[in-house]
This record gives sequence, C-alpha cells and structure tokens, in this order.
Amino acid sequence: MTGVRNRGLLAVLLPALVLVLLAAGGVQSETKKVVLGVTAGIHEELAEVVKPVFEAQGYQLKVVVFTDYITPNLALAEGELDANSYQHLPFLQQFCADRKARLVSIGATAIFPMGIYSKKVKRLSDLRNGAIVAIPNDPTNGGRALVLLAKAGLLRLNEGAGWKATVFDIAANPKGLKITELDAAQIPRALEDVDIACINTNYAMSAGLIPARDSIFLEAADSPWVNIIAVKEGRESDPALQALVKAYHSSQVREYIESNYEGSLIPGW
Repeated sequence: MTGVRNRGLLAVLLPALVLVLLAAGGVQSETKKVVLGVTAGIHEELAEVVKPVFEAQGYQLKVVVFTDYITPNLALAEGELDANSYQHLPFLQQFCADRKARLVSIGATAIFPMGIYSKKVKRLSDLRNGAIVAIPNDPTNGGRALVLLAKAGLLRLNEGAGWKATVFDIAANPKGLKITELDAAQIPRALEDVDIACINTNYAMSAGLIPARDSIFLEAADSPWVNIIAVKEGRESDPALQALVKAYHSSQVREYIESNYEGSLIPGW
C-alpha cells in the first residue's frame, strides 16, 4: 500500500515540479534579454554596433527607437526598458528632479559636441544685430546652448549659471540676439528661418550635417556633457546591464566611432 501511495504522490508532484522548472527557465531566459531605448540617428547606429558585441557575451538585445528626449526616460521609469542610451547626465538629473524618477547612470558612452550652425553666415563675426538664434527648449540642452553661445563670445551669462542657465541668466547681449526656444529634434529644419542655431550632434548628423565640417563653432572635446547609459535605481549591479556597459566600451565600438564620425563624435570612456 505504501508503494501505491508513493506512486500516487509522485503522480501529483511531478507535473507541478515540471511547471516550476519551466517557470524558472522562463525567468532565467528573460533576465538574459535586455531592452535598450535609444533615439533615432547616431544612438541607434551605435546600438547596432553594440548589439553583436553584447550578444557575444550570451545575452540578447532588443533596441527600441524613440524620436524625442522625454519618452525614453518615461519608458525606463515605468519598466518598459531595461536601459536607455541617448542623454548626458545633466539631462537625466533634471528629468529625475522634475518627474521624481529614480534613474541613475551606470557608464559613459560618447561625447556629442553641440555646434552652432547657419545657412546665412559663414562666420560668427558676420552675424547681424538682432539675429534670430534657435536653441533647444529643454532645460539642460537649452542651458548648454547658452553656455556655448557665451563661449563663442556672443553672450555673457550671470556668474555661476552654468548648464542650468536660462534666457533670464543672460547678463549681456551686445548684438541684441533674439533667442528662440524650439524642440531639439526640430531645430535642423528651422535653419532656413533663423540666423544661427545650436544643434545637438545626433540631430545635426541625422539632418546630413557633419559637425566638424559644417558647424561654425563647436563645443570643445573636453565637454562635460558625455552621454551615459541610464537604468532604474537598484539595478546598477545587474550582470546583464554591466555586460551592456562593457559592450559599449569595447574596441569595436571605439573603432567604429573613430572611423565613421570624422571627429564629430568622441569616445567618452
């Protein structure tokens, strides 16, 4: 009778054990897949270079492409992404402060120097009084643009304003420049309508511009605005995400940057 009862117990337990093992296998498989958010253009291109390097470590990478700067962070905060790669640290910090999000950087990627572009003048010295200047309308890139204009000698900002500068921090504007704030992705399309524009490198190159060749003033190579890989706080030590950082810092990615971007994009690690 004991043998019969044991066989009956096994008949009940074995299917349950199989379900547990299958579930465990599913979880293991899921943790090896990383969903990465990027913006269209250079960040998307770099992600495609990173993908085979990352997957050679035994992981899977799904790349999701966005067309704006806010949605990738919202998706990360809501758990729709495991990581994103498209922004610098000041932008991430501002987003977290504004949205009360808990996102952190786990590694640097590349420096995308912001440039000043124009279809109306070839030198900043040719800029007319009252010229229209387009800058990004998000706080960190807007501040970055104002710092760039100040470095170019077109403006003077209040002392200590830094990357958090707004148009209200303009202490001197000798040429009476008219600052127009636009969505960063739309600024290349506005070049015909403004005198000069401050454009992020990824959007400049997506519009067919080569920063090192086409800009009339370019951010220095020691720019503090190095781009980063962001994740939700608490996942900094996740092996898969650390492997993603390793893939971004690989020789293959460095060689791709140095061979394809003519100095307009600089490895930041």
